[in-house]
Amino acid sequence: EDFVGTMLKLLPLLYVKAQLLPKVDSEGDFLPQGKVTEDDYNWIRRTVYDILGNDDEYLEVSYENEMETDETQWRSVSEHLADIYQPVRNFLAVYQDGVEDCMTDALWALTDNFELYWGEALVNALRRLHVIRYAKMDN
Repeated sequence: EDFVGTMLKLLPLLYVKAQLLPKVDSEGDFLPQGKVTEDDYNWIRRTVYDILGNDDEYLEVSYENEMETDETQWRSVSEHLADIYQPVRNFLAVYQDGVEDCMTDALWALTDNFELYWGEALVNALRRLHVIRYAKMDN
């Protein structure tokens, strides 16, 4: 309950902060290497899964407008949160290391990845956590 409540407070703030990041261009000359290892990613995923248990996975129905088809897929809050952690942690590592040549490219990579992927993962995790929190309160 504490974890879900905390995530319901932090994720909207992270989304807002990502919206406030400046737009920068990148030549790709100094794209930093990722600091998050597969073990780090899996640790985040396992830890969140252990906390949420059966509430972690859920079915999502998406409608592809162009194809006019419905598709049902299993999704996971733990995977969403690991997918958010990875680019954010990689970005922060560049600033912690103080590698100025990489900072602009790291910012570009973070915002580009937000637009393409982790922003949607954040919204999906938030939606599922909302259901977990408020469905549990009704019981």
